[in-house]
Amino acid sequence: MTDLMPKDSSGKGPKLPPTYPPRTPPPQKKPVEAPRPKPSTKPVSSSLPLPGPGQARLETRRARMSVRNRRAANWALTGYPWVAGQVVGKVTTTVRAWGYSHPQDDVLEKAVRLLVGAAAADEGRRISIHLADQEAMLLIAVLSHTGTEAEESILSALATVPGTASCGTDASEDGRRVWMVLSTKPPRLCSTPDA
Repeated sequence: MTDLMPKDSSGKGPKLPPTYPPRTPPPQKKPVEAPRPKPSTKPVSSSLPLPGPGQARLETRRARMSVRNRRAANWALTGYPWVAGQVVGKVTTTVRAWGYSHPQDDVLEKAVRLLVGAAAADEGRRISIHLADQEAMLLIAVLSHTGTEAEESILSALATVPGTASCGTDASEDGRRVWMVLSTKPPRLCSTPDA
């Protein structure tokens, strides 16, 4: 009877046909889930009502800078003062591509160098430059991405740039932000009335 069973060529015993269905591997274990974050309980502002007993107040995020419904360009660069030369070229090229002939190149250069210099002075690793236009005005904003508080000393220098309609500085979650709005209309020539 043992002679009727086919033998394996290696001499290990009888060769058996495969079993059906084939054996499937066991299912993989689920990865360990990270603990879920707990809501912050620090106060957001004095205008919100205080939470009741046993309730946590959820911290609302401050709105980040956003530019909508207009042409815009932005660049992220290293936070070195010498980057201002690169930014001047990028801003001037973009403004001219949008079809603006004013402000002049020297005005754009002065504005950009002041803004980038103020952001680079915060000694962050990177800066972000944002450029937008709307209704014949250009917005140039530079963020330093550091926790430095806003300084008012830069505002007097920004206000001296010809064509400045507005300027400002503030601190946000994105870091210190310095910005200015420039008019793209050519300056009016003063004419003396004939006597």
